[in-house]
Amino acid sequence: MKNIILTLSVVTILGFGFSGCSDYLDSDYLFDERMTIENVFSNKDYSNRWLARGYYFLGHDDLQEICSKKHMPFNFADDMFFGDGGYENWKNGNYDESGYDGNSQGIWENAYKGIRQVSIFLHNIDMNQEFTTEEIADLKGQARFLRSYFYWMLLRTFGPIPIIPDEGIDYTQDYGNLAISRNTYDECANYIAQELAEAAAGLPLTRGSQNIARPTRGAALALRARVLLYAASPLFNGQAPVEVQAGMINRDGTALLSSTYDERKWALAAAAAKDVMDLGVYELYTTGVRTGSTDLAYPNTLEPQPDPINHFDEKNWPNGYKDIDPFESYRSVFNGTAPAYSNPELIFTRGQNQGSEGINVMVLHQLPRREGKGYNSHGMTQKQCDAYYMKDGSDCPGMNSMYAGQEGYTDPLRYNNASRPTELVTENELANYPELGQLGTGVCKQYAGREPRFYASVSYNGSTWNFLNAEADQDEVKNVAIWYYLGDPNGFKQTSYWTRTGIGIKKYVHPDDISNTTVTAYDQSRMTNKVDPAIRYAEVLLIYAEALNELTSGQTYNIPSWNESTTYIISRNIDEMKKGIQPIRIRAGIPDYENDIYQDANKFRIKLKRERQIELFAETHRYFDLRRWCDAPFEEPKHVYGCNAYCSKNQYVLFHTPVETPSLPSIFTTKMWFWPINHTELKRNKELSQNVGWTDPE
Repeated sequence: MKNIILTLSVVTILGFGFSGCSDYLDSDYLFDERMTIENVFSNKDYSNRWLARGYYFLGHDDLQEICSKKHMPFNFADDMFFGDGGYENWKNGNYDESGYDGNSQGIWENAYKGIRQVSIFLHNIDMNQEFTTEEIADLKGQARFLRSYFYWMLLRTFGPIPIIPDEGIDYTQDYGNLAISRNTYDECANYIAQELAEAAAGLPLTRGSQNIARPTRGAALALRARVLLYAASPLFNGQAPVEVQAGMINRDGTALLSSTYDERKWALAAAAAKDVMDLGVYELYTTGVRTGSTDLAYPNTLEPQPDPINHFDEKNWPNGYKDIDPFESYRSVFNGTAPAYSNPELIFTRGQNQGSEGINVMVLHQLPRREGKGYNSHGMTQKQCDAYYMKDGSDCPGMNSMYAGQEGYTDPLRYNNASRPTELVTENELANYPELGQLGTGVCKQYAGREPRFYASVSYNGSTWNFLNAEADQDEVKNVAIWYYLGDPNGFKQTSYWTRTGIGIKKYVHPDDISNTTVTAYDQSRMTNKVDPAIRYAEVLLIYAEALNELTSGQTYNIPSWNESTTYIISRNIDEMKKGIQPIRIRAGIPDYENDIYQDANKFRIKLKRERQIELFAETHRYFDLRRWCDAPFEEPKHVYGCNAYCSKNQYVLFHTPVETPSLPSIFTTKMWFWPINHTELKRNKELSQNVGWTDPE
């Protein structure tokens, strides 16, 4: 054992459940001592603190999953935008090898610092005699999970990256002192998957409420399923565009992306998802039917929609939606209502360890300016608004009609050329549209009759915001309709505080939420705390359905479970595919697909992609999904459409007729497949090669 003197600067707090990022950085929680590795890892408290430092890196601004745009702009693809500066640079690729706002280096450096931190822990924790055997196994499982998560964040962002050898090098050295070439994508994915299987073996199935941000066995297995899904996807499974395949090489000419398609990778991903499903620990979060309510923020449950195929409307959860409230069930997962410690859908979360640009900061930018006293600058594209189904499961009239016939939009399942309703709901008609609420008079009928997830996610023109924490003595009002017409307080103005498409975002917004950014920047004092849904069960179900669909009909694969305790027979089995997709549809309160959708792999693929677009909206998946599917070249450069924000209320027909939004340009070029590797890293590591489309240092 090396007698190395270390400077230990770590966090003493281990309760990661509800402490904010500021708590981690406060000097009262830090200490600096010089000691040997033996000193550190023979002491229980110091060992815990060492591992806590690994969690600290996971909470770094540049390593967030879901947040505002300053540090991790990957939450903004073709589904949502920000209008308060820098969007043009982000969407047009107007940034250099330092990344957007210089964060390329931050992602790379802090992930590898985290990897080094937990690797040292793994190599030395066995010497600690103060832990039980079970505790050591758990701690090692946590460290392996963290290391895998850091590698995963690097892999999804930069593509193939160097895997630091676990043996044969001085693992106490900084990454910058090591010259290591990039591993291939398959090598990276297989390494992470194996590490996560080993982590799962030592991790418990559940944890107490004070440890919600520590991984469980399910967290390790769910992340493993995500990693294997990406490895099976076209970009990484022999179907990358020629210029990407040719450009992603090591300095010795080794190809970093596979040029050969391997269908078995999809079977591996399906089996990994089934590993999670078979734990029997997780299910989608649901709430019961609400009746007799007069509260605009908590409306009565709407009448279940008839399902002519499976009669979901006649069955109780989980076989139907007769006894649940689909709107509140979905909304509560994200807005802080569902307790993290008792939410059966939440597989892994950072808790409140979300850096300085976490979910509440994102919500601040969604809140209307005058009534909600937010920044009113994050919004939704027309494409995303159109993705949501009607309540009967049909497409909304005019869905994606602005793209009909263009690349990627030639299949009739992808667009609808029917005329969009432009008339407004009158007071006498309001009873026919209970989903709009009591303040729905004047709302355009194209926003009526939509599925429950629409109303939990979309701030359409005239939607009701609640602001239940409003204070009358501050001239604040509860329950108010928000309009985006020209001339209205939240419509177009010569500032950054307006929603460019006239379509805002409600996902993650709690009925209580209100701010006072007009007085105090980033004021969160009257907002409900929200944990990030880094991995949730809905994603696992969608992974299972997607992976099964990609298998050739009649082809069977025998895949061992994660611990080889059983062998799965994996095939494109429609009954099994339904186990993945039907719970999503049922919880959403919408009827099942027609049988021909399940029978046709191409049709189901279109529906599956749309289901991910809706269900996982604003959870950072869309940006990476478009790339792994190889859809980015025709999805991301499409013109961004929205309402005509330059029209006033007396021009409501023109306002609600989609037009191109000129302030939201978008392109896609070769360099945008992967994030650039900072020149600093390329100078440090002479074996490191740059990503396709980006430059090497001079």
